[in-house]
Amino acid sequence: MKIVVLLKEVPDTWGDRTLDLETGLAARDASERVLDEIGERALEAALTFSEANEGTEVVVMTMASDAATASLRKGLAMGAHSAVQITDDVLRGADLGVTARVLAAALRRTGFDLVITGNLSTDGSGGVLPAMLAEHLGVPQATALSALEITTDAVRGTRATDFGTAAITAPLPAVISITEALPDARFANFKGIMAAKKKPFEVLSLADLDVDVDPASAAQSIMTAVSQKPPRQAGTKIVDEGDAGEKLAAFLLENRLA
Repeated sequence: MKIVVLLKEVPDTWGDRTLDLETGLAARDASERVLDEIGERALEAALTFSEANEGTEVVVMTMASDAATASLRKGLAMGAHSAVQITDDVLRGADLGVTARVLAAALRRTGFDLVITGNLSTDGSGGVLPAMLAEHLGVPQATALSALEITTDAVRGTRATDFGTAAITAPLPAVISITEALPDARFANFKGIMAAKKKPFEVLSLADLDVDVDPASAAQSIMTAVSQKPPRQAGTKIVDEGDAGEKLAAFLLENRLA
């Protein structure tokens, strides 16, 4: 059985997020890039199944610049068996549509029984990539799972809804996404870090995948404007002069908060 886990390098979640005001892309300082935590949880789910089921292969995959190699190797150090990195200058600034098409081509090339992703990344927060991948690949999708059970021929889980929880089942092959309700990822130990240096690491370009992306339209969505976030405004202060309750009630009604 082969499980492919999609990882993404993102700006450090504890740091300040800034946009390049010319390109509209997130500024990514090399010293402040980390693996997205939700992707690490997805990898933990795959590794837990792999350890209990001999013969299961776990592959980590990302579409990113050359600078993301170190982050992908962290996935190998955690326990993944091999890595695939798609990198091409044409893909800089690619939107979700192009990203899904390229990743789907890479998944077909690598082969898979199950693809696991996070439900949404902490930088773009698109949340639609798993569904787009399933559509491209022609396989079932089970998204936003807060509990997960993997078997050799199916995947089961639960999803929180506005009305409670829904039980989800899908036959393999399938694409699933998980939420932060799943367990934290393990830490890479020294033995894993050393072993990662010898594990297979494949680097692919668009030519390798036979995918044609127009350099002028790698981002098929249209950005109409980008601007600096305005400074935070001071809130409304209510001074109690014996009528604070009335002022508070009026404020809530005026702002449709009551």
